[in-house]
Amino acid sequence: MNKQATLEKITSLSKRRGFVYPSSEIYGGMANVYDFGPYGTLLKENLRNLWLQTFIYSRDDVFAIDSSVILNPKVWEASGHVAGFADVMVEDKINHKRHRADHLIEDFYSKKGEEIKVDGKTPEELAEIIKENKIKSPDGNELTEPKRFNQLFQTEVGIIAGEKNKTYLRGEIAQGLFMNFKNVIDSMHPKLPFGIGQAGKAFRNEITMGKFTFRTLEFDLMEFEYFFDPAKTDWNELFEFWKGKMKDFSVAIGLNQENLRWREHEEFERSHYSSRTEDLEYEFSWGFKEMWGLAYRTDFDLKNHQEKSGKDLSYIYSDGSRVLPHVIEPTFGLSRLLTVLMFDAYREDEVNGKIRTYMKFDKKIAPIKFALFPLQKDEKLSEFSKEVFEGLRKDWYGEYEDSGNIGKMYRKQDEIGTPYCITVDYESLEDQAVTIRDRDTMKQERILISELPEFLKANLI
Repeated sequence: MNKQATLEKITSLSKRRGFVYPSSEIYGGMANVYDFGPYGTLLKENLRNLWLQTFIYSRDDVFAIDSSVILNPKVWEASGHVAGFADVMVEDKINHKRHRADHLIEDFYSKKGEEIKVDGKTPEELAEIIKENKIKSPDGNELTEPKRFNQLFQTEVGIIAGEKNKTYLRGEIAQGLFMNFKNVIDSMHPKLPFGIGQAGKAFRNEITMGKFTFRTLEFDLMEFEYFFDPAKTDWNELFEFWKGKMKDFSVAIGLNQENLRWREHEEFERSHYSSRTEDLEYEFSWGFKEMWGLAYRTDFDLKNHQEKSGKDLSYIYSDGSRVLPHVIEPTFGLSRLLTVLMFDAYREDEVNGKIRTYMKFDKKIAPIKFALFPLQKDEKLSEFSKEVFEGLRKDWYGEYEDSGNIGKMYRKQDEIGTPYCITVDYESLEDQAVTIRDRDTMKQERILISELPEFLKANLI
């Protein structure tokens, strides 16, 4: 756990420095809804692109698609989401605020220094725990009896309202992958095992206040389904393989491994489609919480969609034999990952009696790779500095500043996690060299302008 980072510090820095803003703030905002600012958007895109490169573009056995957010409602009926995609809700009897019963119980035990997992318990079982412990709402009021609350966002298509036009925004991106299983086979002719993946939006009607972008109504997922023949491939070995690849990715993006742990779901808390699920959890100040998940979905989805649609979804081998593939599913929450990274990268140290805050992002994913500024406001110096800047920005995303206050410029770049700050001074006009400052060590060194591209190339990978 990063003891220097608190939720208050992270949310304040995120808004102040343009990572994340409360959505619709001028109208009072909206619970569990956020907008990503300029630096948050860059950070998210860097993560998404690295994920795509790692798990799809660099592999011959995984294919990328981009499926629709709105699917035929029969998809959600067949997948079990209409009937089973529900959380248990309680309501404050006084102010009528709704809360997830499992979250209230887990928070109650967490404050006592204990841990409890109640995923999968019935409303009656949760009611008994609430009653035994006399758990109240966050505002100290009595709670209603727990009841189920479906998380799918319902909407309508067409110009005439009615039951026939009812559909849903996708609550997960997996179903779009299953819907295109046959299309990918027919167009790409892959051999088992193979995967289909995508990165995109999903929507869940959350009833509990989230922790920043960790739990939101609208969020980004990165996910793929890896299809295999259970008669030819051992699912346990495949599960462990992708588990290792997920851990490798957490290392690649610079997460402190001491803050991570794998936790296997108990039988009662597994989703209706899963035979085995493990979460890679991150330790926040409020405890370990799920960051990513890995599930063995068997043939649940393809079997149900084949049955409900009446379409043959078998994989056909060259000898004419058929199999309905099983699936291993690695899921990466992108919006959630941004919160994890902000907490993990947050640093404070003391410099000349003052606290310096900086974000120690891995250089591969830092929103801005370098910042360049003239030491003072001067037309000749600024013109020269801009020439140097333009020569570098062709290869790396950089930022040019000329406020003239070197201290404030360093402070801003530290807080947005820029690895290198480059200062052009009057000597630069003569010796064709600049001063480059390291974000983490604050060490400064003089380097020739002609050597800057090679320096950045060597240090930003």
